[in-house]
Amino acid sequence: MGRYIIRRLLQSVVTLFGASLLLFAILFVITDPFATFGEKQRDPVVKAQLEERYGLDRPLPVQYAKWVGGVVQGDLGQSLKNNRSVNDIIADKLPNTVKLAMVAFLFELVIGLFAGLVSAVLRYSFWDVLVTITTTLAIGLPAFVLGLVLQYTFGIRWNLLPVTGTSPDGWLAFDSHIILPALTLALLDAAVLARLMRGTTLEAMRADYVRTARAKGLREGAVVRKHIVRNAIIPVVTYLGVVLGTLLGGAVITETLFNWDGLGRALINAIYEENNPVVIGIVTYGVLVFVFLNLVVDLLYGWLDPRIRIQ
Repeated sequence: MGRYIIRRLLQSVVTLFGASLLLFAILFVITDPFATFGEKQRDPVVKAQLEERYGLDRPLPVQYAKWVGGVVQGDLGQSLKNNRSVNDIIADKLPNTVKLAMVAFLFELVIGLFAGLVSAVLRYSFWDVLVTITTTLAIGLPAFVLGLVLQYTFGIRWNLLPVTGTSPDGWLAFDSHIILPALTLALLDAAVLARLMRGTTLEAMRADYVRTARAKGLREGAVVRKHIVRNAIIPVVTYLGVVLGTLLGGAVITETLFNWDGLGRALINAIYEENNPVVIGIVTYGVLVFVFLNLVVDLLYGWLDPRIRIQ
């Protein structure tokens, strides 16, 4: 297990190094880092002052080392729009994104795992057909289309839930504002999760150890709980890690559609303003979260299935 952990840590370091090179190139090489200043930055004197202020007059390796050093120390730079720290911007928006991600992830777990398990256990039944048709339609549905349908149905036509906005009671409070954006995020991923859970459950049901357990006289509930679900859930863990990383990184389309004051909406605003430090800061945060969660998933996967550790 120790060698397995070391391998995964080294892979994570290599991934972060590659991502840092790509992000640095986008921020300092490919795009104009001062585009947000508009006509002002066309003045050679002003541009030279900006380059000196932000260290862009130095060689690229020095700039890269300085930028990576700041990221390692937790400094993601400053906004070019108002000189506000990118760390402060992320700290303001992150609680709402985390809240939305956790509620959506909970919805997805409950809906996806339950639907997939029922579909597999009751194979070829009405419920299996219903889950199969519903998930097939949902997988091909864009997030903004589903969000608009939910807004019109529950917010405008039936007037049951708020159409847009963030909870006014703080990020720890759960109220009706979060239901529609959370469902928009959850239903699409839950469809994929249900199909994945159905497939892994059916595979586990055909395994020899399940037939042996039934031959020993174990009740069907115990067979499903202790043998089928426990083994079927292992491949699902990887997908859940990817989904959670995506949610915590900020759901750009959903947050913008529902005017949810989170990282995704902040990222869109920064892109419109051509505020590169904020864009790269939020993307860097997303990469760090994604790599960390994938590392956790890999370690959990190795713990659940010892065969993975020796490969």
